[in-house]
Amino acid sequence: MSIDWSQLVTWRNFINVADILVVTFFIYQLIKILRGTRAVQLLKGIAIIMLIKVASFFLGLQTVDWIVDLVIQWSVLAVIIIFQPELRRGLEHLGRGSIFNRTKRKINPGENLVQQLVKAVQYMAKRRIGALISIQMDTELDEFIGTGIALDADISSELLINIFIPNTPLHDGAVIIRDYKIASAASYLPLSESTLISKELGTRHRAAIGLSEVTDAVTIIVSEETGGVSVSYKGELLRELSKEDFEKFLSKNLIIDEEKVKKNSFQELVDSFKKGGF
Repeated sequence: MSIDWSQLVTWRNFINVADILVVTFFIYQLIKILRGTRAVQLLKGIAIIMLIKVASFFLGLQTVDWIVDLVIQWSVLAVIIIFQPELRRGLEHLGRGSIFNRTKRKINPGENLVQQLVKAVQYMAKRRIGALISIQMDTELDEFIGTGIALDADISSELLINIFIPNTPLHDGAVIIRDYKIASAASYLPLSESTLISKELGTRHRAAIGLSEVTDAVTIIVSEETGGVSVSYKGELLRELSKEDFEKFLSKNLIIDEEKVKKNSFQELVDSFKKGGF
């Protein structure tokens, strides 16, 4: 039996498909707008009422069906009154045309980390506020995190600045950043015992170099004597960096190219397949 495609591909069917797609799109946008608001609980309540309505119809529960009909009739007015803020927000989204905008590019957590560090370090450098900030790379820093005060806080320049304000409980020691969060403050780092370190460098610089000798962490030092910004990494100390050089260094070492990672991961998958790794 052959299929008559001329009967399936008609203007009426095309309109029906378009109708379904438009309704689906607006329902999806409505869910995005209402997500995380009180309206979510309302939708759950409506779903329960509809289930009761269907059950009462099939089971012949006339009194229950009558009560549910009354609830549905008055609920429209109640929804408008109770959820007026959510409805207004939805109309504002519609008025701005935001539901048709493309999804904004997600901020790379590494980019945010660099931005917050640059902002905080420049503020402290200008005011000669001493600071010591270590960023965990591949080597775990749990041993050193445990010596300080656990925070597990989101990265922000304001928080970093407040931590290092003199004579505050957390200013003495190092801030350790792990997985794009401030893991701890007032942590102790191992001091380098190298005799090659200049005598003019203080405890912060010696601690930063000491950590870089045993881990691959990136450590930032702000001198309270000069306001100079230095970075210790892999046993080396880069001193008196300009704002541009400091930002370039952080961008090179802390920002992960997600597209490159995806390509490398795919290539590793292909190579593993070629080698019979599956």
